[in-house]
Amino acid sequence: MGRRVVAFAPGHISGYFRRVDGTTTGSTGSIGAGIVISRGVTLTMTEADASCIIVKNSDDDGWLIKEVLRTLGVSASVTVDARMPIGAGFGMSAAGLLAAYHAANRLFELGYSDAELTSLAHDFEVRHGTGLGDVAAASGGGIVVRTSAGIDGVAKRIFTDEPIYAVSFGPIPTPDIITSPEKMEKVRAAFPACEPDDLAGLMANSRSFAENSGLLTPHLQNILEACDAAGVPASMTMLGEGIFACGLQAPAVLSEFGEVYTLSVSKTGPVILEDSYV
Repeated sequence: MGRRVVAFAPGHISGYFRRVDGTTTGSTGSIGAGIVISRGVTLTMTEADASCIIVKNSDDDGWLIKEVLRTLGVSASVTVDARMPIGAGFGMSAAGLLAAYHAANRLFELGYSDAELTSLAHDFEVRHGTGLGDVAAASGGGIVVRTSAGIDGVAKRIFTDEPIYAVSFGPIPTPDIITSPEKMEKVRAAFPACEPDDLAGLMANSRSFAENSGLLTPHLQNILEACDAAGVPASMTMLGEGIFACGLQAPAVLSEFGEVYTLSVSKTGPVILEDSYV
């Protein structure tokens, strides 16, 4: 009989961001705003003599989870179930990190606080280039506004029951963008001047940022024009080849371009779903 822990962490759609380079990984990251989404990563971890990672419905080799276990000095059998495309602007890397750290902390009784686990996950995403601010955002729920880098940079979380809709066409290589000084300078100049107070404000800021940052692809521009014609607020998932939108007409418009994901704003960050012996 062995112990099993199941953890869940939500994903995050970044609407706009600006890189911040600090003197440590803790002070490095990004500012901006986005939506913590109800879909994320459910991770099942059991005790094992050697680590084995299975990522469902993906050709991902689970390197991220393997590295988490290695740095914590533990071995486990892990199954990862990501409910959104990986590497496509839905924060699945951050969700996987948070779920893995929380599951390992519980399974092996490591004694870390929630804040310490978030700090470990943030440090990981910055060092490995998988993100800049997704971990800080997804450590809780809501529409998130981050005004300084790192895990203490969340200025406010806004909650709404209005659904969010999205389509995805695959990844955009995040490290290629966030490590490019030229691309980051254009992103910096496109950063909105005011903070959003609601979903409408986030959508407006995100769209302005997408248009001016140089990150918007021609394919996504065509979809946004279709959304504009129907009066649907929409923008690009940062960083991925995808669109997120809201409003009653959003599903019908987006369905013309691909599979539509119906999402809600998450009320929580990472949670332990099960702790049992099997």
